[in-house]
Amino acid sequence: MSDDVVKSLAQSATKMLPQEELQRVKKKKTNLFIGIPKETSLQEKRVPIVPEDVEFLVNNGHEVVVESKAGEKANFDDHAYSEAGAKIAYDIKEVFKADIILKVEPLSYDEIDLMQRGQTLISALQLPVQPKNFLKKLIEKKITAIAYDFIQDSTGSLPVIRAMSEIAGNTSILIAAEYLSNVNGGKGMMMGGISGIKPSEVVIFGAGAVAEFAARAALGLGASVKVFSNNTSKLRRLQEGIGARIFTSTLQPKVIVSALKTANVAIGALRSPSGLSPVIVSEQMVQQMAEGSVIVDVSIDQGGCFETSRVTSHAKPTFELYGVTHYCVPNIASRVARTASYALSNIFAPVIIDLGNGGGVDDCIKRTHSIRSGIYLYKGMLTNQYLAERFHLPFKDLDLLLAAI
Repeated sequence: MSDDVVKSLAQSATKMLPQEELQRVKKKKTNLFIGIPKETSLQEKRVPIVPEDVEFLVNNGHEVVVESKAGEKANFDDHAYSEAGAKIAYDIKEVFKADIILKVEPLSYDEIDLMQRGQTLISALQLPVQPKNFLKKLIEKKITAIAYDFIQDSTGSLPVIRAMSEIAGNTSILIAAEYLSNVNGGKGMMMGGISGIKPSEVVIFGAGAVAEFAARAALGLGASVKVFSNNTSKLRRLQEGIGARIFTSTLQPKVIVSALKTANVAIGALRSPSGLSPVIVSEQMVQQMAEGSVIVDVSIDQGGCFETSRVTSHAKPTFELYGVTHYCVPNIASRVARTASYALSNIFAPVIIDLGNGGGVDDCIKRTHSIRSGIYLYKGMLTNQYLAERFHLPFKDLDLLLAAI
């Protein structure tokens, strides 16, 4: 068959396509305008996009405006962003003129007021720290809101949660090591051990990503590790991931008490889909722990899994109760803000590229499951059933909405 005949057949086939399909064939890449405001939370030091990825976005035709000093707490200065091609804004209102607002923390009251009708918001959906009636305000402005902590990859896992969990797990052991040492008033113990000296003992509650990476870090330092969880599948997967047989148990109170009595470190790494972590360790159990031992409650952003836990800050991270040092700072990842910012940027930059290559937010949402999985507001319509029930607001099925467009 000649090339002319093939070309003629292809043109005929194209003419026979429905109008919707024809538009899809002709769809072109859309250039996006992304605004990155400075984080206002005292606890938050991360930035969603690092300068290297700003350059990547700009080279792909997108426009990026960054509020002055947005990356300062993660040690990225304005010069680095301007050299990468971003516009530096000294007035936050300039940032909120962008089509897409990209943040790490949820919006504050003032930032919600700055949002303009029809914009797209990409940020965390942390219900405990959201302002009252935040949904109603976003609904009124017809905002499309994407919770990055709900975005799924092709395997169905949550890449942002996974990355931050890896950081929190590793860092929790390093924190515990600090407070065991003399430097921070500890008993002067080494995390792990050396030849002829009994290794320190670490007890971990949970068997997810935080627990896995805490166990890896503790084992790497030479500690003895015990992991507790009622999810035996996760315990099995944790052991397979680590590649070593370690002590594991379901959450049996007598076994927990026995483990805590000799533990030097206890890590809380339990999470609940309902948003409130179960309390596994009672106050009486904490009383029986050895003096000078350390608790790091990574679950504190969901209430904590130790009865004695109460929220602390990066400025004053610990308190002592019954001779046990408690570290209960939410958002441990901000303690290593530069590394955490790179981890976030590695995820956000490809998402933005996908949005642009997909023809813009609306077109990309229709075809890309990873983006669609994070949406809880679509043009002011609430598409997350859990949020609708919790706040007694009307719910719309996103798939039905997209099918009707």
